[in-house]
Amino acid sequence: MQENPEALNTQAIKLATNGSYTEAVACLKRALAIDRENYLLWYNLGIIYRNSGELEHAKQSLIKAAALNSEDSDIFETLGVICYSLQEYDNSYGYFMSALEICQDDARIWNNLGVLLFARGDYAEASEAFEEAVTIFPHYYDALYNLRDTYTELGNTRGAAICDEQLKSISPPQN
Repeated sequence: MQENPEALNTQAIKLATNGSYTEAVACLKRALAIDRENYLLWYNLGIIYRNSGELEHAKQSLIKAAALNSEDSDIFETLGVICYSLQEYDNSYGYFMSALEICQDDARIWNNLGVLLFARGDYAEASEAFEEAVTIFPHYYDALYNLRDTYTELGNTRGAAICDEQLKSISPPQN
């Protein structure tokens, strides 16, 4: 039986789900030997590398995915998160902005951008990003939580109190 990229991709996802990252990476590398132009294989390889803690490998795989498909906001958002984790804040910002150029109504991207801006001490810009996330998805717990903390940093006690009230009415996410 001849191997095909789709079957190898599916097998890699199953392996990664069970924590067998080395084997999952091997499956995806075999798939990429067959089809190097498949952005989804590169994306999944990046995700598996990220989940296994190999952030530099993840970044390189995702850069290849982005070169093959510049219209998938998930690729750019994931690159932004990885660069943030690597403390490459300028790169992270650029990737989040690229993701937002593709998909402006994704609350998660706005929240992640806000986290980056908060970490850089850009509280006014961070509050705008979190406000955008909450405008898109009013019950987004993480964004409300982050917005409250940002308002506190800015001395906006009224805004922080409103966020506190809203947070009480929704449940925190279950991990």
